[in-house]
Parts: sequence; C-alpha cells; structure tokens
Amino acid sequence: MGILNVTPDSFSDGGRFLDVKDAVFRAAEMIREGASIIDVGGASSRPHGRAYGDGAEPVPVDEESKRVCPVITEIRQQFPDVMISIDTWSAAVAADALKAGANIINDITAMRADPDMPILAGESDTPVILMHSVGLPGEMPHILSYNDVTAEVCRALDHAAGLALAAGCTQIILDPGIGFGKSTADNMRLINQTAQISALGWPVVIGASRKSCIGRILGTGSDPVPVGERLAGSLAVAAYAVGEGAQIIRTHDVRETVDLLTVLASVRTADPESLKPVRV
Repeated sequence: MGILNVTPDSFSDGGRFLDVKDAVFRAAEMIREGASIIDVGGASSRPHGRAYGDGAEPVPVDEESKRVCPVITEIRQQFPDVMISIDTWSAAVAADALKAGANIINDITAMRADPDMPILAGESDTPVILMHSVGLPGEMPHILSYNDVTAEVCRALDHAAGLALAAGCTQIILDPGIGFGKSTADNMRLINQTAQISALGWPVVIGASRKSCIGRILGTGSDPVPVGERLAGSLAVAAYAVGEGAQIIRTHDVRETVDLLTVLASVRTADPESLKPVRV
C-alpha cells in the first residue's frame, strides 16, 4: 500500500503532492514500483504536542473532498485495475471518494469518529481498514499507559470488527495503529506480536513507515534520526511483521519495500537443496 498524502502538513511528505498532476504522477510511480493499493489522504491527523508543535489544522469536509476526489478520479481513469483506499474518518468524504473511484475505506478511528461511517461501509459493502487509536484526530494522545498493549489493542480491534460486522461490513482489515498513543516499546511489542492480531481472523496492515518510533530507535528519544533516514528501520519492521502474518504493508517507500518482500518470499519458498553452494 503506497502512501499518497495530498496535504500541506503530513509529517513526512506534506506539501509535496498538493497539485493533482504531481499527486497522480507519484501514484503512477508507486504503481510501477509494485504498489497494489494507493492510499489517498486529504487531512493530517498529527496531534499537537512536543513532537509536532501545533499539530495539524482541522480540515473542513468540503476542502478534504476537494483535495482527494480529483486525484482519485484521475488515478482511476489511468489505472482502472489498481485498488484505491481513501484515508479519512469522515463518512461524507468517504462517500465522495467512493463515487470518484475509491474502493477501500481506511479509517484511523475504526469508524468511531463519524456515526455515518459504519452505515456507509455496510450499505456499500466497501472493504474497511479499522485502525486502533484513542481519542479523535487532532486530540489523540501521544502515549497511553497499557498493562498489556497487545491484549488491549486486540480487544479493541475485535470489538470494532464486531460493530463493523453488525453494520453489514463483510470485508474487514485490522491495523494496530503503530505510533498512535503508543510508546516506542509498545510499538515494537505490537510488531513483535503481529501474529496475535492476525489470529483475530482478519487481514492485518502494518503502517510504521518512517514513524518517530523508528527514528528514536536509530537515534535517541530526544534526538531521533530525521525522517529521511528511517528507510532501513522501516524495512526491518516490514520484514518482521510479514513473517508474523501481516498481509499489507503501508509505506512511503514502495520500490524498496517491494524489493524486500520479493526477496523475502523467494527465500521463504526456496528449496533448501537449491541453496547449497555449487563446487566448480
């Protein structure tokens, strides 16, 4: 899943793809690199606080739709077979995006923020990505205290999936919400225990690309490495998570991630006899 933020203030690529032509060019590039899903977002969820300053400005629904819909329409016209997800917690924006050609709803609030979202997803039978988070966008806490982060995230996601099923959703994907209200240790524990999330019975997406927890591991808590230097760490997380059952990796760096997964798949399926050195 390639990330395409058509926002001025996303933490990694904010402001780069505001123009429709630039956004579609980037989508085409990611598709050529091997992305099977393009995840289009028009509103940042960055909270205010030490890491992000004032955080992201709230985006009116009509403005969010104006950002994403022309991009989705153009991607759909040029690439009719690619999957497009709309990254939003607004049912109105999701409805506009579905009309424009999106076919997945990716909601970081697991459909908590807008009571119309389960209705829309259920009635349209649209696949939904339910992400674990606490609070609402813009006010989400940086870190919470958990007794057992994996158990608590699994309970919350299982509950969200049950509500989605009750609303008529039949295609559900779970996201543990790496970086949303979790410490670096919590994030690493969730990735380490991806198999427990997968055991809930739904596909799992991991979105840790370039996130601050990786920056802190490679640097320090007070001096994380810059966003542009987190590729290797992001790939390490992807490799481990896939080994534990994750089926979708959400990433800014499509080519490198596809290369990683291609080689990983080759190693996992190789005949051990074929890997023995040949004497010449």
